[in-house]
Amino acid sequence: MEKLKHKEFSIYKNNIEVSKEINYREVLEILPIRIRKLFNSLPNRFINEVEEVRLRVNRPLIIKNRGDDYFLTDQGRSTRINQNIIMVDRDDIKTSFQLVTDYSAYALEEEIRNGFITIKGGHRVGICGKTIVENNRVKTIKNISGLNIRISREVIGCGEKVIRFIIKDSSSIFNTLIVSPPGCGKTTILRDIIRIISSGSKKQNFKGINIGVVDERSEIAGCYEGIPQKDVGMRSDILDGCPKAEGMIMLIRSMSPSVIATDEIGRDEDIYALKEAMNAGVKFITTVHGDSIEEISRRSNITSLIESKTFERIIILSNIPKVGTIKKIIDLDNNQVLNNIPLFDRRDNFAT
Repeated sequence: MEKLKHKEFSIYKNNIEVSKEINYREVLEILPIRIRKLFNSLPNRFINEVEEVRLRVNRPLIIKNRGDDYFLTDQGRSTRINQNIIMVDRDDIKTSFQLVTDYSAYALEEEIRNGFITIKGGHRVGICGKTIVENNRVKTIKNISGLNIRISREVIGCGEKVIRFIIKDSSSIFNTLIVSPPGCGKTTILRDIIRIISSGSKKQNFKGINIGVVDERSEIAGCYEGIPQKDVGMRSDILDGCPKAEGMIMLIRSMSPSVIATDEIGRDEDIYALKEAMNAGVKFITTVHGDSIEEISRRSNITSLIESKTFERIIILSNIPKVGTIKKIIDLDNNQVLNNIPLFDRRDNFAT
């Protein structure tokens, strides 16, 4: 086995072994028939690694696969060469948008106002077009000109290697902050940590506790018609599409959570609500954009949380050498980097 670095490890085992199979039928069903048929000609190996499908009026259909952009030929083959490729027209966009909204755009007005719609399976469809603004707020989007279908994946088990640094005892956790630049897997690992906290872990002698999730952008649980499409555990209560600050207070008042989880705190009102929740005895796990403590400490509201040791654990993610790499796990109480201690069993085959 390749020698493992002691300070970094990947949350993904053998890249895809712990990934849950994606149901691409849910994605294909919102594509125009002519494009859907061409997609069905692509090899499964390629389809299984698709990350995004972008449709823009009068421009090529673009498929993002493993970080690279591919076009689709009129013969149903993927290519990086801009020749004899499928162009998207306004009818394609119109048809796809109608399928996304089930021909009832008015019923999804709030989602459209936010710029995306979550479909069955937890996949998100971003929307661009002419915004209609009223009282300095986006009221809706019309004349749709672009759609971005983002494939939602969950990696069951990716939180197992860090959960022992988060669990405090059999029924409690350390307040934890996950620090990550975009595209490093923070929402994926947060989701799996929520699953473990909610359902429990025999390995960690952790029984599982009630956890409330404020899923403002519908990315954590991927709710569709109110039902989580992702595995967030048996004791999780989800507030889907709810502003974080308001959602935290709502959960405390109504659901008696032992833990609250959110994604991407940063606004002053988020910090205030977080402190109120902690004052009520609720533990917290959340994320913030950044690549180091030094960077996030430039924001005064985050600095106050770190200096006061409101958070007890900080997990810093990276995408080098690959998405899901853990750079550091820090115990703020003792100012100690915890993953200097061995993280691996020799039977493990985690990439560095």
